[in-house]
Amino acid sequence: MRPCRQLAPQTGHLMTSFYESFVGMRSDRLVAILLLLQRREQVTAAEVSRELDVSERTARRDLDALAMAGVPVYSVQGRGGGWRLVGGARTDLSGLTASEARALFLAVGPASDATPAMKAALRKLVHALPKPFQVQAEAAAASLVVDPQRWGASRIEHRPPRFLDELQDAVISGVQVLLGYVDSKGVETRRTVHPLGIVAKGPVWYLVSNTETGRRVFRIDRVSSADPTGDPVHRPGDFDLAESWNETAKEVDRKRTPLEVQAVCTPDGIGILRMALGDRLDVGGSTTDGRIEVVIRGPNESILAGELSGLVEWVEVTGPPRVRDRLASIGNALVERYGRPRTSGDLHPS
Repeated sequence: MRPCRQLAPQTGHLMTSFYESFVGMRSDRLVAILLLLQRREQVTAAEVSRELDVSERTARRDLDALAMAGVPVYSVQGRGGGWRLVGGARTDLSGLTASEARALFLAVGPASDATPAMKAALRKLVHALPKPFQVQAEAAAASLVVDPQRWGASRIEHRPPRFLDELQDAVISGVQVLLGYVDSKGVETRRTVHPLGIVAKGPVWYLVSNTETGRRVFRIDRVSSADPTGDPVHRPGDFDLAESWNETAKEVDRKRTPLEVQAVCTPDGIGILRMALGDRLDVGGSTTDGRIEVVIRGPNESILAGELSGLVEWVEVTGPPRVRDRLASIGNALVERYGRPRTSGDLHPS
């Protein structure tokens, strides 16, 4: 018998393990596995696979992820082996340590994809925790948002940034931080911030904070120092990290895609537009001829016209005129290149 992974003793380590282990793992599966382990003396990956209707490979990965994040789960090797909770099936999960409670609630907090039933089960578990752990567990649950959709074609490494652990601790502990920060132009500043939450946007980590000038978002890989002041954070009573980040992401997307194109689309083309354009597409009402009004956002005329030229079977751009002109130019170029019969000279240019 041996632990599959050493349990993470500190919140910062749990934070790193969480991102590496739980991105891509459904939160309701996590809780279901915990409850399954609590009901039985021991489970195998095959049993978890059958119970949750996932592959054995996924079941093994999920079990391993629980252990990596600091939840008291270990593997028994050899013939008749499997997975167990520390202390056996009679283990009371309300007896989790502070670090283990943080690990669980980081993974299945209000901002996660857990079902309402799973979240209700967690609320019951919170109330069963020792009083000193309840505040920390609830703070951990509200401290993190994972937004898997990256901005642009980022090639940033997945290695967590230097001050991630310290800032996560500050969020959960509710203390202000004297933050050193280097902006995109290389200018370094120092300011006192009120950390409110951490967001993982693709491979990039962000700190959401209140400052003297209002709500700000800082890229954590640009943080040059993070010194807790010991003073309590002033946290708005109605603050919700997921909602705040959603508004921030929308604002950034609007700045990245400032150009709006008006168009009409055939009903059978709406699904194709959704797949091609994602959240850059806004769908409106129907026109008198049965088509559907849409607004499409993009960074500039050239990129948008290039995208829409491949959707001409379903979409007619109605404005602005400069995008229509660009599409006409692309159409003329396509006819010039592909609209005449091919000759041997076309195939083998001299």
